[in-house]
Amino acid sequence: MYDTIIIGAGMSGLAAGIRLAHYDQKVCILEKHYTIGGLNSFYRMNGRDYDVGLHAVTNFTEKGAKKGPLARILRQLRFKWEDFALAPQKGSRVVFPQSELRFGNDLDLLRSEVKRAFPSQVDNFETLIAKIVDYDDLDQAAFEVSGRAVLDQTISQPLLIEMLLCPLMWYGNADCHDMAWGQFCIMFRSIFFEGFARPYKGVRLILKNLVKRYRSLGGELKLRHGVAKIHVDNGHAAAVELDSGEILEGKRILSSAGRLETLRMCGDVSQPDPKMAGNMTFIESISVLDREPSKIGNDDTIVFYNDSEKFNWHPPESDLCDIRTGVVCSPNNYIYHDDDGKLADGILRITTIADFDRWNNLSAEQYTKAKHKWYDKSVASSVRFTPDFRSYVIDTDVFTPTTIRKFTWHDNGAVYGSPDKQLDGTTHLNNLFLCGTDQGYVGIIGAMMSGISMANVHCLRP
Repeated sequence: MYDTIIIGAGMSGLAAGIRLAHYDQKVCILEKHYTIGGLNSFYRMNGRDYDVGLHAVTNFTEKGAKKGPLARILRQLRFKWEDFALAPQKGSRVVFPQSELRFGNDLDLLRSEVKRAFPSQVDNFETLIAKIVDYDDLDQAAFEVSGRAVLDQTISQPLLIEMLLCPLMWYGNADCHDMAWGQFCIMFRSIFFEGFARPYKGVRLILKNLVKRYRSLGGELKLRHGVAKIHVDNGHAAAVELDSGEILEGKRILSSAGRLETLRMCGDVSQPDPKMAGNMTFIESISVLDREPSKIGNDDTIVFYNDSEKFNWHPPESDLCDIRTGVVCSPNNYIYHDDDGKLADGILRITTIADFDRWNNLSAEQYTKAKHKWYDKSVASSVRFTPDFRSYVIDTDVFTPTTIRKFTWHDNGAVYGSPDKQLDGTTHLNNLFLCGTDQGYVGIIGAMMSGISMANVHCLRP
């Protein structure tokens, strides 16, 4: 009998496991995949290591900071700042045809850019900042309010609204077109109040340290142990049944599998609405260069681009991908203080909105051809907003919504899960709780914060 069974060995599950193991709970993490990390994982191809999911660690604060999610995570998990070894960004941009906004790990840069590009909106922007400062992260009601509605009431320049929404939606919005006010505030803080960083060794460093700490505390981690069913008895999760048929009993269950996926495991509830899964998914085109991006004039850490005044945030209506908007990330363009963090090659990663069903229905031959086609189209779209790097490419790869599905097991390859977040993590069963994306926090730091918070509230309190 375990004190807590955790479904999923992503960032939230691993963080929850460490937190509970610190208090001598008997904990078991079950992972369906053969590796850890979920969306934030990694793979090796042609002798090169690639991160999946990681563009940046948001919520960055400098060493010694006492406030903010990163500082809380380090305290709660008892890590040192050096254990994550984060290199801050050089600087990023939001680029539309009519304007651009630069930003970094200091809100003052964005303030000055708003003053430069939208001088009539300076006071309105400060009013928006005040509203975000006052926001309560656990206010479920704020997730019922339209973010666009609040912005329309506060900012009178439509283009500025679209430019602010662009990076926040790209890095953490499961809904289409609009963004819940609560999610807007969380993402604004994580990106503009705090900022971007990257682990020196990529996502492997964080995952390695999480697993090492978890196991050192006696926690059990079982890979290739998918949960087929949660046994329910009178409103109580009595046990989990693995794909192998093995039964494991636990006093409580913490699931990072996703809300829809978790309810489906319970079996005794009416068929959950498939729309609960969410639909926002992507392809990522990875280009390996024979030189660092800065050598061809690309000094930006991340560029969020959109090719019209209206930001397009919804799945493609009639094709595999929508290349009107995208993200270009260069892992080289972080501030590494020594050679230990520098990458062996120049890397550019381009993220493009995609449609899961269309990708999933391709034959093997069609799938291979589509990857080549949409690599070319995504790159061609991105170089309208960044220096053209195509003549320096020495290797490429593309991962698609079906790759994301493989790593996360989320329906539709939904990167940010369900549009409907359950901030308190509760379900219809009195000892089954959610953590991770569908609880409400996104990103690497957000996922770990989710696991810790739900472990504290539901698994450590009497």
